[in-house]
Amino acid sequence: MNWNILEQEQHLEEIREKSFQQPVVIFKHSTRCPISSMSLRFFESNFKEELGVKPYYLDLISFRAISNEIAAQFGVPHQSPQVILIKNGKAVFDTSHHNISFAAIEKAVKA
Repeated sequence: MNWNILEQEQHLEEIREKSFQQPVVIFKHSTRCPISSMSLRFFESNFKEELGVKPYYLDLISFRAISNEIAAQFGVPHQSPQVILIKNGKAVFDTSHHNISFAAIEKAVKA
């Protein structure tokens, strides 16, 4: 899986702009949490490139300020781990913990 690494707040504007061309998913990962690690592995193993979703990875331990900015800009409460789907500049789906699945993202993309 080819993650785009989210390390700068200005990437959020790129994500918003890109989401008008293709769906974007942000995976917020806590490198200290075993549930987050399990969710990340499961998500990666089920990811389908052909769905056309551009994936972004955020290490929220190292970049907590960006995580807070995601919550503010897209109107989703902070959670960890968390997956957020952005389409047409807006968060259209988010979930966390054991509810994270690529199947749920796939369904939201097609909705």
